[in-house]
Amino acid sequence: MMKPTRPVGIVGYGAYVPRYRVRASEIASVWRGGDPGALPVKTKSVPGPDEDVVTMSIEAGRNALDRADISPARVRAVYVGSESHPYAVKPTGTIVAEALGIGENTLAADFEFACKAGTEAMQAASAIVGSGMADYALAIGMDTAQGRPGDVLEYTAGAGGAAFLMGPATESLATLEGSYSVVSDTPDFFRRAYAKYPEHAGRFTGEPAYFRHVELAATTLMDALGLRPDDFAAIVCHQPNAKFPRRAARGLGFTDAQIDRGLLAAVIGNTYAGASPLGLTRVLDHARPGERVLIVSFGSGAGSDAMSFQLSEEIEERRDRAPRTDAYLERSQVVNYATYARWRKKVGLA
Repeated sequence: MMKPTRPVGIVGYGAYVPRYRVRASEIASVWRGGDPGALPVKTKSVPGPDEDVVTMSIEAGRNALDRADISPARVRAVYVGSESHPYAVKPTGTIVAEALGIGENTLAADFEFACKAGTEAMQAASAIVGSGMADYALAIGMDTAQGRPGDVLEYTAGAGGAAFLMGPATESLATLEGSYSVVSDTPDFFRRAYAKYPEHAGRFTGEPAYFRHVELAATTLMDALGLRPDDFAAIVCHQPNAKFPRRAARGLGFTDAQIDRGLLAAVIGNTYAGASPLGLTRVLDHARPGERVLIVSFGSGAGSDAMSFQLSEEIEERRDRAPRTDAYLERSQVVNYATYARWRKKVGLA
């Protein structure tokens, strides 16, 4: 188990989900000839023509800073985890830091471990604060919708994510009790250099990829902390669809009531690096002081990060300093598939 020497936690958090939605049934009408079949999600969130990981990270980061009521100049690290950084070489973190007023006297880094890049950023932020090298560090998990036209990812690839300002436990609204990570060389999902869309090896996606890593990370962390599923108010697993996280959490011994509190896949699809962080923000929006939350991410390639947080009294006063996650989910505006395809440059003029 990994536990910082200096106790740390979440001082502020913020979510962001684009307002635009594409119905899965419409995607099916394009690629299945009108036969919806068994669709993995109802709708998926998609970025507008002027949105990318940078702009969305700025929105979520601003919400996190507002909840913490901390001057941006006091933040000493900015980590952005994503599969869809807008630049192949230029970092996302530097743009976000400057836009938020954090300035140049900070450390900035981008993370790219598939869908667990967001929790990877959270662990790095916790470590730098826990070591005493910084008092505050901003961690962001954010992604845009990616999927090859006609591929199953077209139904599940959503957009959105969350930001967490990590700081001293004495100021936190949720204290980190410990974390644990597990990785292996499992080729379940990848995108080669210069390829526009990711590829996936379906036979590896569930086993030995998702379920093995999620279950091993979660059980190892709970054992190390001496905790059981009924010690937690909620569990947030990575959400590639609505089926996988429910099956994994049930296998760990969690109830549907614990699972449903942070499950968003059916509403907005898989937001990749932002999926489990976004689910955590929704839990924090409604959780009570003293409750525990277990978050277990998954990133193809493959690996999982498990983190246990316990809420403090500060949550009651800070949660309404910024828009709640549900506010972003409820402001949906449906666009058709053709509009979405044009915005994402899936089609072009000859």
